[in-house]
Amino acid sequence: MIWIYAAVGLGVAGLAVLGVLTARVLVAARGLGRELDRARKRIEPAQARLRAEIGNRPSEG
Repeated sequence: MIWIYAAVGLGVAGLAVLGVLTARVLVAARGLGRELDRARKRIEPAQARLRAEIGNRPSEG
């Protein structure tokens, strides 16, 4: 009978570890999303200038 309790305890401990790791991954993914938004906002002005410059060039050929 003690083996059943030990197996259940190990199973619950394993699920708890997986839950903690899942939470850490979700927090990291959310942080990465915020970082990508900040980078996108910083790049937008230069991207607009570059697109305007490319659009004003005469066509080759």
